[in-house]
Amino acid sequence: MAAETPRPVRGSTTGRPIMALFDLLGRRWVLRVLWELDRAPDPLTFRELRTACGDISSSVLTRRLSELTEARLIEHEKGYRLAPAGHTLVERLTPLAQWAQDWRADTG
Repeated sequence: MAAETPRPVRGSTTGRPIMALFDLLGRRWVLRVLWELDRAPDPLTFRELRTACGDISSSVLTRRLSELTEARLIEHEKGYRLAPAGHTLVERLTPLAQWAQDWRADTG
């Protein structure tokens, strides 16, 4: 199997998967979109997701949904929902979210 050409990402010329992930997750609103889709019991329409996210503009939400779909973290069929890879990502980020809560409490 031939190696893929690395995708350039902000802050990295290597295109390593971890750098690509951090680049994607570091974009405005990406984590919020993932969290809202994770919390939703059913797929969300564009309008429902925009309302859940608060102040996000339609154009930014459209861009983020496109990026997350291309990354295969979300799916769009009768609404937006996390894809299996998106569920796994949120599961694996949960301990980090708990660490952040503890860190916040420790730092006041």
